Amino acid sequence: MKSTTLFLGLSLGLGLCAGAPAQVPDSGRWQELRYGAEEVGERMEDRYIEQVVELAAAGRLDADRALLRRLRAISADLIAAAIELKPEAANWQWEVHTASAPDVEASCQAGGKLLVGSEFVRRLALNDGELAILLAHEVAHAIAEHHREILSEAQLLHRPLVPVDVVLERLDSDLSMQIRLAGLSRLQEREADQLGMVIAHRAGWSGAAMLGFYRKLAADAARGRGEPVISSHPSHASRVSMSRGMARLLDPWVTP
Repeated sequence: MKSTTLFLGLSLGLGLCAGAPAQVPDSGRWQELRYGAEEVGERMEDRYIEQVVELAAAGRLDADRALLRRLRAISADLIAAAIELKPEAANWQWEVHTASAPDVEASCQAGGKLLVGSEFVRRLALNDGELAILLAHEVAHAIAEHHREILSEAQLLHRPLVPVDVVLERLDSDLSMQIRLAGLSRLQEREADQLGMVIAHRAGWSGAAMLGFYRKLAADAARGRGEPVISSHPSHASRVSMSRGMARLLDPWVTP
């Protein structure tokens, strides 16, 4: 029995890390994904639940009911557009919540778990179109399976082969690994910017909203928030430039 269990464990481990090629929706960029979508989705959902429970216990979950209604109304069409690009996302249990915590901006975990900071939205004074671009960017991360990809790449840097939980913990604490993965993170952010604007356009939002959001993001950084020491995002100037180009491509009549 012990030898059978060991054999099964090794087989599962080898299968886990064998790699599965995939393509990002719309762009077609190839990815090598070494962890299963279900496993990563479960782990990220666990983290999401922990965060949501902590926020609820502190009275910081969904406190801004007006914003929550806006987010859920806007996200419905964005999710439908995302599912057109990635049909399996129709099986995800999508969720949308707000957090009235200063350290929360916006995220969408693997499997469609959205969390948006009410203070972040208020600070940028986002209108509905700009809020749609923010949400679409986060949805793009999920349907491009960026969490799964970054964990897969982190696994290559980690020896011996380990379960996804171990890689998640190391990603949180290992500065050297974060530095080595920063290039991939920036690529993913550029991809989420572009794919997010495609999703927003498919959901009926204008190029003007795209440009408006990235201009407000750049202005917020210029007010002193700045860039982190290890930047996982492209520069704000390049994101404004990119949004201007995408706005012209998607809505030729828009004057950036």
